[in-house]
Amino acid sequence: MKVTEYFANANGQTLVSFEVLPPLKGGSMKTIFDTLDPLIEFKPPFIDVTYHREEFIYKKRDSGYYEKIAIRKRPGTVGICASIMHRYGVDAVPHLICGGFTKEETENALIDLNFLNINNVLALRGDARPFEGKFIAEPGGHPYALDLVRQIVEMNQGKYLDPNIENGEKTDFCIGVAGYPEKHFESANLKLDLQYTKAKVDAGADYIVTQMFFDNARYFEYVDLCRKAGIEVPIVPGLKPLTRKYQLSSIPRLFFVNMPEELAVEVSKAATDEAVKEIGIEWCIAQSKELKAAGAPCLHYYTMGDSATIRRIAEAVF
Repeated sequence: MKVTEYFANANGQTLVSFEVLPPLKGGSMKTIFDTLDPLIEFKPPFIDVTYHREEFIYKKRDSGYYEKIAIRKRPGTVGICASIMHRYGVDAVPHLICGGFTKEETENALIDLNFLNINNVLALRGDARPFEGKFIAEPGGHPYALDLVRQIVEMNQGKYLDPNIENGEKTDFCIGVAGYPEKHFESANLKLDLQYTKAKVDAGADYIVTQMFFDNARYFEYVDLCRKAGIEVPIVPGLKPLTRKYQLSSIPRLFFVNMPEELAVEVSKAATDEAVKEIGIEWCIAQSKELKAAGAPCLHYYTMGDSATIRRIAEAVF
């Protein structure tokens, strides 16, 4: 079933969903199942599976030449989604990114998803590599998420990259995209960022999942601005609890989100990471309850492999 159909059938009830990371190189599906097993009782209708492009180092050989070696490689998102659907009987939402993919590779991934009856995708640009000052598209790939959305929409219409394909099978993907209540860090301002988001929706995106935030006022303001801009699709808040003291500075630096003063003060006073985790859990519970009471279509939790923490939050809210 499509993500938007779950929202429509919920009759105003707030749903819950979780996002998991594929295991690192050498890992197995056990890490995914260990994360999801404690959470599945909350009956998420869908589970997101992220994608991270490969990372490399260049190692100097005795010959003087440098060899490109992959140091970070995650298993295929398509296979992980199929395993999740088989084990739990819930829909999986694979993330598709522009970074590291050509248009042909994207099309092949979408064909594989369609074969497996996986009909939800989250279309993202992806991040720049650590050694790149800005995002650089793969040769023959998409520079923007908007272009990726358009390719998926064309496949839904039966249009493939090869113009010789006639009467191609029409796919039926429900397309999610990212939204940024505090704007994307590369956008000049929030108004311009909303224009980019609206362009993705106008191109065919069906719903929005937000970047994490710690101040619900930012989400409510964002939804209001989206509606005023003519963006009418469901907007799902993305949530992540603080669990370590260093995140007080690392999350704003890496994700370009602000920490509310009250939260920052409490975390600063905490003597241990365990104390920080308790503060983070209580803060996320309060966020979740307020968002649920306000009628958010779904609460989307970024698990980061920490199912115990997310379980405590879900128990208190659902």
